[in-house]
Amino acid sequence: MRAEISFGKSLIGILFVGLAAASCTTTQKPAATAAKTKTTQVQPAKVTFNYTAKDRDCLKRAMYFESQHSDEDGYMAVGTVVMNRLTSGAYPPSICGVVAQERQFAPGVMTREVKPQAETQLTTAADAILLKGARHPAVKDAMFFHTEGLKFPYNNMHYVTVAGGNAFYEKRDPNGMLQTPPPLPSYEVAMNYVPGETMLPPQFEALIPSAVPVPLPAPDVMATASTVSTVNTMPTAHVAPVANPMPMPITAPVTAPETSIEPEPGMPIAIPTPRPAYDSVMLRGAIPRNGG
Repeated sequence: MRAEISFGKSLIGILFVGLAAASCTTTQKPAATAAKTKTTQVQPAKVTFNYTAKDRDCLKRAMYFESQHSDEDGYMAVGTVVMNRLTSGAYPPSICGVVAQERQFAPGVMTREVKPQAETQLTTAADAILLKGARHPAVKDAMFFHTEGLKFPYNNMHYVTVAGGNAFYEKRDPNGMLQTPPPLPSYEVAMNYVPGETMLPPQFEALIPSAVPVPLPAPDVMATASTVSTVNTMPTAHVAPVANPMPMPITAPVTAPETSIEPEPGMPIAIPTPRPAYDSVMLRGAIPRNGG
């Protein structure tokens, strides 16, 4: 009997210890992960450059004449140089300004004839650059090029590619840093077409001197209706008629004498007074006469 009781106690103890051990080794559930926050990437504002149909033509001309009439690859390489200069801030702020800059591109690039056979490829290349932001990937940040095969004794010419018969290069210092302001990448540039506008620098408006206004004395408002007949018989402005009188601007409707309405007695009437002589008018900042 005691053995059974002892065995029962032992069994209960084993079960209790097992439950205790199980409760101690139970792993806690990990804390709930923080709710994922939805992040929205803010697109950087693009730098907008306006261009016109004339600018598009200037771009096509540069691509055509500078690439030796080669192919679309050569066109895109030269077009990328034009856009690199435009967006660098170190060159004129319009495509035509960049292409027409003195001693930069081929002579006659703005005046020579473009062969009609090249128009299709030129148009495709120009539209890819202006409308789609395309660039020649190998040109990178190059803003300079020369005819392929030439050599120059300068250490800052870092060549990047050859296309369309030209060797394209960047100007870099001994540390590899660009010596010119870097151009904007194409994804930061927006080209805005402005129809019917010119992007040439604004000119000063021609200043046309206006005539100096001659002040007139105030009319005599103290006259009465008794002077109406006298006024109607006096010549206009009290001046003698000339052979070829100049037409005078009409500032008020003139009523014919036969249809004029007589004013009521006692009503004040403005009587025109003669224009004073020009010499007697005091102009702004009167100049003293000699000896005066």
